[in-house]
Amino acid sequence: MSIKFEVWGDYACFSRPELKVERVSYDVITPSAARGILEAIFWKPAIKYVIDEIAVCSDIQFENIRRNEVNSKASPNVAFICSSDDRSQRAALVLRNVRYVITAHFEPTDKLGERDKSPDGSFNHGKFTDIIKRRLKTGQHFHQPYLGVREFPAYTRLIEDGDDCPAPINQSRSFGLMLYDIDFVWETQTDKKGNVTEVVNDRLPEYFFAEMNNGIIDLRNAEVLK
Repeated sequence: MSIKFEVWGDYACFSRPELKVERVSYDVITPSAARGILEAIFWKPAIKYVIDEIAVCSDIQFENIRRNEVNSKASPNVAFICSSDDRSQRAALVLRNVRYVITAHFEPTDKLGERDKSPDGSFNHGKFTDIIKRRLKTGQHFHQPYLGVREFPAYTRLIEDGDDCPAPINQSRSFGLMLYDIDFVWETQTDKKGNVTEVVNDRLPEYFFAEMNNGIIDLRNAEVLK
């Protein structure tokens, strides 16, 4: 069973990873950013989201802006960052007035617990579908969904059968190689007390060739490159 919802916002920046200093956005939302919006609404280790389709429902518009950013990254080893002393101004090429209709589904992971199963022992798909749809309807989320960067909030709306749905733009084009998702490589570590934890050892980007046909990017049979 798929979940269909509308996402829109005034600005968006889905940064190209090959450009480090100045932020330059992809032309459309990436599958990983779409997944991040769903995880902001409802996240649970027992499930993982898979983006099936992205419909681009507003014309692709770019705008140049300048933003103040801090050079340092927050971490457990950094107790305090003084933004006035660690600030730099950077240019960014961002998207303006974006609107998408995203179709997705979710699958169980190896973190599936007994409470996540039906009485017959199978994955309780209906339970999670009801939770996600209810949270989309009521506007609940774990943290504010955003469009690429936290400064650009995302607004969402569940689309069900019979609801009005914005039409995709009447354009077809290739966006070339685009970021699909990040594959996290985990490793097990044991501390001095014998406690075992899993930590991220590496992050491997995955890419795909993005093709938009009549405003729709179909990801169901996308070939993912690592």
